[in-house]
Amino acid sequence: MAVKREIQRHSLQTRITHDIVAISIIWLSISGLFVLIPGLGAMVPVEFTQFLRFSHRIVGAVLLITPIVSAILAPAGVKRLWRKYITAWTKEDVEFVLKFVPYMLGPKRVHMPDQDEVKSGQRIADGMLMISALLMIVSGMVLWLGTSIWRADPSLLVVMRFIHQLFFLLMLVFVIAHAYLGGGVFQPYRGTISLMFGNGRVKESDALYHWGFWAREELEEGKNVIEYEVPDSDDKPGEIKGSKRTA
Repeated sequence: MAVKREIQRHSLQTRITHDIVAISIIWLSISGLFVLIPGLGAMVPVEFTQFLRFSHRIVGAVLLITPIVSAILAPAGVKRLWRKYITAWTKEDVEFVLKFVPYMLGPKRVHMPDQDEVKSGQRIADGMLMISALLMIVSGMVLWLGTSIWRADPSLLVVMRFIHQLFFLLMLVFVIAHAYLGGGVFQPYRGTISLMFGNGRVKESDALYHWGFWAREELEEGKNVIEYEVPDSDDKPGEIKGSKRTA
């Protein structure tokens, strides 16, 4: 029997929060297209378009509330993640960004530098996603409340509608890129979809390849490391027989 190791990268709460946000963004993108492109709305019954408009507002509220609730439930996790995102860039971070496009074109020919728990490229992409989502939420609330509870100035509504549509298109670009990489479509990331839509664990070899600095810290500490046995002839992990190894 051979001993293999995995690292618990994401908690259950993190995965649930991510999945609710991801599903909300997908639905908001679909329903928003019927508002953004009048031709789409004309192709379906009026009742369906009205349903999409109504659901767009409800799901938008879910997108706003979910991260807030998650942050209240785990403030320590928010502080830790904030430190990971707002941190000084190292030479490895700069090198990663400069090599990213060549790496996407030929991953076998480009050696990427080790990265921490949150890659420098991910910091940029996630930052743009969060900024876009925030501006869309604010502009969407103004458009909703400004045409229902109170009558907002028409010029304000025009500006809010422009901001809403602009950052929708911007967010759509980063969402597609995020799904392409995180969903494991790109070969080096194959299997990583389980990090958010599975058990949140990553194989030791994958962790070292994608997040070298972070992986070595976790393996040394041992708190989030899971060990299990597999037959020597079996390349795929079987049922986990061990448990989290204490440091």
